[in-house]
Amino acid sequence: MHAVHYVPVRVSGRYLVDLPDGDGPFGLLAGFHGYGQTAEDELVLLKSIRGQRQWCCCAIEALHHFYGRRGKPGSSWMTSRDRQRRIDENISYTDDVLNHLRQHVPLSETMVLHGFSQGTAMAVRSALLGKRSVSGVMLCGGDIPMEFADLQRLNRVHLARGRRDRMYNEHLFERDVSRLREAGIAYEACLFNGAHNAADRYTVEAGSFLDFVA
Repeated sequence: MHAVHYVPVRVSGRYLVDLPDGDGPFGLLAGFHGYGQTAEDELVLLKSIRGQRQWCCCAIEALHHFYGRRGKPGSSWMTSRDRQRRIDENISYTDDVLNHLRQHVPLSETMVLHGFSQGTAMAVRSALLGKRSVSGVMLCGGDIPMEFADLQRLNRVHLARGRRDRMYNEHLFERDVSRLREAGIAYEACLFNGAHNAADRYTVEAGSFLDFVA
């Protein structure tokens, strides 16, 4: 019988920031990318949602890097191994990123978290378990983790799915809609013509959601 030991190590996380014109304070739109993606991918998506509004966009990159298809570097938030340990580490990491950002950028108290694919679980967990309260959560192409019974800290939710998305299928989408409705959470459900991606129609409706939150 072998024994398993864990040793805390210091690992540097990476995040990207795009500021609008002006002096602030700005609302914060912070995002979590999908499996195999990078902070650059998420930042492009956040900026397309923000449009011309005064939002500071922050794309947080997962700590676990690997080479994906064709040798392109990408990142993953976690796997099933040591699941709870990785969740705790990711929440602590996200809290540190948000604290670091607020030390350098004039931000208002308005904060919306965005997640795409694997990043949706991170957006939900950060909203429910993180130190800072959120104004809303935007989820595209990924479901709400089932371990949560109390969803009140999500505050307001924009939930989106491409009609041809086989990963975040219709059953999962409808299950999430039911959970939000039963919890009494204000939400908008968005179906757009696309697959496992964020199509142009999504960015338009997501931008409208942000206008309302602001």
